[in-house]
Parts: sequence; C-alpha cells; structure tokens
Amino acid sequence: MPRDQFPLAGRVIVITGVSRRAGIGYAIARRAAEWGADLVCHHFSTHDDKQPWGSDDIAAVCAGIRSHLRSGARMIDVGGDLTDEGAPAALIDTARSEYGRVDAVVCNQALSGNDGALSDITADDLDAHWRVNARTSILLAQAFAAVAGDQGSIVFMTSGQAMGPMRSEIAYAASKAAIAGITLTLSDELAARNIRVNTVNPGPVDTGYMTDEVRQHVLEQFPGGRMATPDDPARLVVWLLSDESQWVTGQVINTEGGFSRWK
Repeated sequence: MPRDQFPLAGRVIVITGVSRRAGIGYAIARRAAEWGADLVCHHFSTHDDKQPWGSDDIAAVCAGIRSHLRSGARMIDVGGDLTDEGAPAALIDTARSEYGRVDAVVCNQALSGNDGALSDITADDLDAHWRVNARTSILLAQAFAAVAGDQGSIVFMTSGQAMGPMRSEIAYAASKAAIAGITLTLSDELAARNIRVNTVNPGPVDTGYMTDEVRQHVLEQFPGGRMATPDDPARLVVWLLSDESQWVTGQVINTEGGFSRWK
C-alpha cells in the first residue's frame, strides 16, 4: 500500500522540553519536521543550567530543527517555566494564535535531580517533581483538549519505573508513574472526540547525562550491543502523532531495545 511521504503535513505539533541537541525532545522535533509538521518547540534552559551536563545554545537548537522543515512548514520556539500558573494553557494558546489550530502535543518536559532514597526525600522534592513531570503534563493535555478539533494526539513521556526499581529516584519515579497511570483514564475520556492519549517509556537513552562508568554499565545491559540514542524513542513518538497509529490509544509503550535490568 502506498504511504504518505509527509504524514504530518498540515499538522501543528507542540513539543515541550526541546532544550538540548542531545535530548529526546530535539530528536522528536527533527523527525516531526521531516514528516512535514509545523512546530511549536518549548524550552527552559534554566533547568539545564543547574545540571552537570549544562544547557545548550537555544539558537543552535532551533536552527538544527528548522533545517529539517519541509517546504512551506514553519517552527516557532517558546521559552519559559511550565510550572508557572497558566503557563501550559498559554503555550497551547500561543500555538493556536500562531497557526490557527493545534493537532498534537508531546509532553517531553522533565525534572532531573533534587531526588533521593526514601530516607532522604523531602516534601519539597516530591512536589517539585510532581509539578514538572505530572501536573504540567496533565494541564497541557487539558489545554490541548479544550482547543482541539475532532481528532488529535497526546503523547506523555514516562520512565522505566514499572520495569524495575529506580534506586534513589523516589520523587522522579513517583511522578512518572502518575503519568503512566492516568493514560488509560484520559484516553477513555477523550476517545469520543478521536483524541488519542498514549505514553512512551524510552528506557535509558544516552542524552549526555551519563558518566563513562554509568554508560558502560548500561551498555552491557542492551542485548543489541549499542546504547539507545534519542532518535530511537523519537521514531515511535512521531508515529503516534500520525494517522498510521489512529487505532492506538490508552497505551503505555516501552521502547527499550530489549534492555535488561537484571544483568
């Protein structure tokens, strides 16, 4: 059967957490651009500034994405803290004001750090992860559903907390589990409007945060003999944005390349 060369042509996609060229959000944005989408890319370098890997040059990030846009397609970038009151709705409103419509949202923003084991975790740590990873994603879905037409796609990003223990990451694992856990409920609520809701677990991906020691340990757990790259989960995410996945909703999908946590 023939396939559309640009399956996202004419679609407006909002992608959050597009701050680093080594990140998953950047890979998703580039693939969506190659598939013909118009893009709204959100970034918040202040978070990366506080991390060991540091922030990237946002101008270079945006230029890299724009170089993959199809003829006639456009991209805008929007910076800001999505935990600010009203920020998720404002981001969706910006997309609709710019393009006249919004067809999908990928909730890729995430908080790293300020975490610990059960004996160390604080209420502030738990609240911080909840605000970024769970609350913001749900509010983005709410804002998108309020303006979406008769079809659309929402993609959340979870982690591997259901596949094995995540030691010393209590706040992160709890917030990501909340997103995976609400997927089916949200998909049921929005199904009558042909708005699909799915969640992707990319597994361990080499986005520049691993030390050499950690990278080698993780590499040994991939049976394919290579590390996961940001483009690996990106291929699944953009497929979930297209009509090729129109019968897929309410799913938490693991794309881990056979990663084994028990070696």
